[in-house]
Amino acid sequence: MIRQLLNIVIFFFCLSSFSQKNFQFFGSNKDKQEISFKLINNLIVIPLEINGHKLSFILDTGVNKTILFNLTKNDSIGLNNVKKVFIRGLGDGEPIEALLSKKNRFRVKNIFSQNQDLYVILRDAFNLSAKMGTTIHGIIGYDLLKDVIVRINYSSKRIVFYNPQKYKASKCRKCVTLPLQFYRNKPYIDVKARIDTVNSIETPVKLLIDTGGSDAMWLFEDTKEVIKTPIKHFKDILGEGISGTIYGNRSKIPNVSLGNYIIEEPTVSFLDSTSTFNARKFKERNGSIGGNILKRFKVLIDYPNKKITLKKNASLKEGFYYNMSGLNLVYDGQELVRGNATTNFFDDSNQNKNNTISFVNTYYYIFKPKYKVENIVTGSPADKAGMLRGDFIKSINGKPAYEYDLSEIMNLFQTKPNRKIRMKVKRGVTDLKFEFRLEKRI
Repeated sequence: MIRQLLNIVIFFFCLSSFSQKNFQFFGSNKDKQEISFKLINNLIVIPLEINGHKLSFILDTGVNKTILFNLTKNDSIGLNNVKKVFIRGLGDGEPIEALLSKKNRFRVKNIFSQNQDLYVILRDAFNLSAKMGTTIHGIIGYDLLKDVIVRINYSSKRIVFYNPQKYKASKCRKCVTLPLQFYRNKPYIDVKARIDTVNSIETPVKLLIDTGGSDAMWLFEDTKEVIKTPIKHFKDILGEGISGTIYGNRSKIPNVSLGNYIIEEPTVSFLDSTSTFNARKFKERNGSIGGNILKRFKVLIDYPNKKITLKKNASLKEGFYYNMSGLNLVYDGQELVRGNATTNFFDDSNQNKNNTISFVNTYYYIFKPKYKVENIVTGSPADKAGMLRGDFIKSINGKPAYEYDLSEIMNLFQTKPNRKIRMKVKRGVTDLKFEFRLEKRI
């Protein structure tokens, strides 16, 4: 999902600033700082404090500016030195208006900066929090990563930020280290991909390292002669960017090689020239490598020394699947759900000649998440079963929908072909039941 669900790689007009904006380590441990993160749809969500307010941000190597796009009255952070700007991202729409705020205070645990720029989008065009199933306030990338060395352990959901001035690399015989190249403060690597399903030719491609993309890979059609959508594919909406809807074809390729590591049959989204007009301004770029590949490694990202180091984890050989239901679900607020009853017993024998005992059932109510269908892929299993956009999900395989996290539901849709899915939905005032099997489309 994201960039499948969200696809939020952002490309900005060149807005330069020459003031000192470094993050620095404070406190008793100036060598490193360790935090836990949430992994949602292959995306890393970290706590970020801005002007004294605790917020949740995606750590996204695919952006070169810090963006806040979910500003509410409850999350007011007090913006400094504000002016209007226009920004553009992936998608086929026009640039949108935003605010540029300067001299903001950022903090990640005991890593601080007193002078950070912040771009504020007043209209959350892609409704990211609903798509993620949890509140997401924004995205941060280069502004933080340029001043640290970061080790990401996707399995344990822990990140260690190292002070580059004190970091000493340990030897790792099973690791692969690749040089990073930067264009507009975004990191790229050179890898080899076997794109043609007929022959075994490996094609050199330059890919953006994109921790803010949940897909395995994106490839931009026609940036090289062999980069074309394979015969076996299906058309899909890949997500929403700042500048509009992102369209493309979903398929698989035989493999991609990251140094000595060979990733077999990764899922790939092939994007047309319209949706990627701004991304193609870097003529050498052929696509992106995202979270569905990166999560199969322990990843050391070293911007100061321009390199990335990968060490495989237990998930390296796991298969790659798309959402095989055709359903795109979003969080749609909360609903009151009645909890289990507790029974109280009252002995009325002293007041009642019939020696009766009264039973009083006490119920409690609690707010639980509610999910609805935002989009359905035409011809998909859910579409053929009769489900419609706007259906509210009541249960999945006999389990109330509110007992799932949204990411758990989407993971369920990517488990294995032919798995039976039973769903109960509410459409208007009517409860309906549907049944279908996950279908491998490529």
